[in-house]
Amino acid sequence: MDVFSRTFLPAASEAGLAVQTVTRHMPVFRRCVGSGDATILVTRCARPDRPMAGEYLFLLTHRRLVVTRQTRVLHRLRLHLNTELRELSNVTWSPDPRLHSVELAATAIDGIRERFLIRTRHPQQVWQLDALLDHAFRTRLRLPRERLVATIGEASQVARSGALRPAVVR
Repeated sequence: MDVFSRTFLPAASEAGLAVQTVTRHMPVFRRCVGSGDATILVTRCARPDRPMAGEYLFLLTHRRLVVTRQTRVLHRLRLHLNTELRELSNVTWSPDPRLHSVELAATAIDGIRERFLIRTRHPQQVWQLDALLDHAFRTRLRLPRERLVATIGEASQVARSGALRPAVVR
């Protein structure tokens, strides 16, 4: 069993998703996510700007965000969003423990602002979800600082001074 399967199934059961729902959405997720990518979060979500659009399933891994939609009438699956986390910009979320929800908003690479409302069962889960999103979007996506080891001028100066003489092994 690969990393994605080992982490997706427990996350889906923790979210309280039915086995039929997981089975229906799994082929779409498999096409989008690599087998070595671990699942951080899988949950149902809604679009606050389109409440009648159908049911959405939200998958967050260490590298990708994938959102699928199931239509209300014919129950067809559609891929709504499939993007790498580093391609998202202006990612914000606002936890609301009174409403047991977190609203996540991000701008995709095509410039479209996506908004998702994730509901939880208990207020404590709101803060757990906030910590997960903080880990995924703030902690992991910090850009590494460039390290300057030596400039070209310094390297040529050291070579000319004879500090880098080859060792003679006899």
